Amino acid sequence: MADFVTSLVDSHPLISAQVSKQQVAVILRELKRSIEQGQSGAVVEFGCYVGTTSLFIRRLLNETDYERPFHVYDSFAGLPKKVAQDGSAAGDQFVAGELSVSKKQFLHEFQRAKLKPPVIHKGWFSALGEYDVPPQIAFAFLDGDFYTSIRDSLKLVLPRMAAGGIIVIDDYAREALPGAARAVHEFLPTTLQDKITTSHNLGVIRL
Repeated sequence: MADFVTSLVDSHPLISAQVSKQQVAVILRELKRSIEQGQSGAVVEFGCYVGTTSLFIRRLLNETDYERPFHVYDSFAGLPKKVAQDGSAAGDQFVAGELSVSKKQFLHEFQRAKLKPPVIHKGWFSALGEYDVPPQIAFAFLDGDFYTSIRDSLKLVLPRMAAGGIIVIDDYAREALPGAARAVHEFLPTTLQDKITTSHNLGVIRL
């Protein structure tokens, strides 16, 4: 018999090709772990695009912890410019302005799925301040693709993570997008880097 997360992922379509079912399952299992361990605090997602992972996060929260705050952050203007740390011999993945989607379209996907939308914060991560982020975070999914986006979101999230909280970082083990891992390795203390595990190109940090 399929477990709860597998059944949830198999019961609904992916609305974009930017994430796989296996990756969604990893994200949901880590979120479920955080909830079951009793970590208090909000769920945050930095980089939501059209809302594929956001929809699945909401579905899991509906089944496990409906009242837990859920915040998403996105420029809704596509990706920022790459910097030197994003350079890769594996090829050029994505360019500035790519993956642009409107806030209206994001909300439409929630309306179509008949799900309560998260609290939406529109803007570049570099322009966000401490008051834009919940004071305590239990679970964070960071999907910024590039070095600066992961660095800026880590700066906002890490000081507010609850003890025992979990951070999942997309593209951490993806050769074509090395900026994500470089930001993690430069910003995270060594003691936390030693806790990183990988699955389907995702980096998982259990604090």
